[in-house]
Amino acid sequence: MDLAIDVHRLRKEFKVQKNREGLKGAVRDLFRREYNQVAAVKDISFQIPKGEICGYIGENGAGKSTTIKMLTGILVPTSGDIRVGGFVPYKEREKFVRNIGVVFGQRSQLWWDIGVIESFQLLKKVYRVPDAEYCSRMDELVDRLQLGELLNRPVRKLSLGQRMRCELAASLIHNPAILFLDEPTIGLDIMVKTEIREFLKSMNKRYGTTILLTTHDLQDIEALCSRVIMLDDGRIIYDGGLEELKERWGKGKEVILRFSEPVSLPSLRELTAGLQVDWSLDNELTAKVWIPQQAASVSEVLGRVVGMLTIEDIKILETNTDDIVREIYKSGSAEAKKELRERQEVTLHG
Repeated sequence: MDLAIDVHRLRKEFKVQKNREGLKGAVRDLFRREYNQVAAVKDISFQIPKGEICGYIGENGAGKSTTIKMLTGILVPTSGDIRVGGFVPYKEREKFVRNIGVVFGQRSQLWWDIGVIESFQLLKKVYRVPDAEYCSRMDELVDRLQLGELLNRPVRKLSLGQRMRCELAASLIHNPAILFLDEPTIGLDIMVKTEIREFLKSMNKRYGTTILLTTHDLQDIEALCSRVIMLDDGRIIYDGGLEELKERWGKGKEVILRFSEPVSLPSLRELTAGLQVDWSLDNELTAKVWIPQQAASVSEVLGRVVGMLTIEDIKILETNTDDIVREIYKSGSAEAKKELRERQEVTLHG
């Protein structure tokens, strides 16, 4: 397997000052400070093949940003092995950065008071992009991200959505093999988010760009990622397919059916007897059936109904990723986190 990112037992600890209580404690802190070692990332291991789009999710403080900073060479790990695009990020900075692109949603890589195109030209020199390659690349990025009217504006005069489109273009000027996106759609309206997601999918498909995406917007994950890595308290508690996560932790599906003739609850319940599903009526022509995850399949339920009643319309509503992740992270779901972690350890060591 050709790997873009290879991480083995990666750990990052920070020294945090202990503050003594009271005035005497504050005076003592002036002369003799004491520190605690706090681990933000705790011996995590994962591999990302070239060309994959992988979601990296977790609550605030879970260790996502610390991981990204180590992967991009901003932070030096306390221990563990890390290779990105074949390089050790913090050791081979100059060669390494030509191979990656980075977008931090809340930080800009563009110069605030000069025109967008001037920032692009400066980045061209930084990355040593040949003239012909730069012109070809810019033509494509300006067209795909609709930047034509923005190129001569100072960055400070751009809206958030406009700036994020320019940030994406800036990160791709040198056609990096690996793209790190840290909250790239934060604060954007739904139209801009959709445009950015479609652009990222097309870049991945055309150039085989590997993308590691951290976000709190789980619709980004659903739109872009087939795989998700979930972090909790500095440890990986899930690493696998998005569909598997939904299947394992989704509570079930709700199916809404509209019939051509009036129906009754007793007749619907009789048709699905033994399947442990729950029917309700919106009106005499519209019924809802709740199908718990382990109870039955949608096709099994519909198979019982279709032959007996005439159905005009069907709508299937699934538990979405937001609901599943929220459930896992809720204080009452320690059991879910424990089970996820145990399954992950079996996968890693088995």
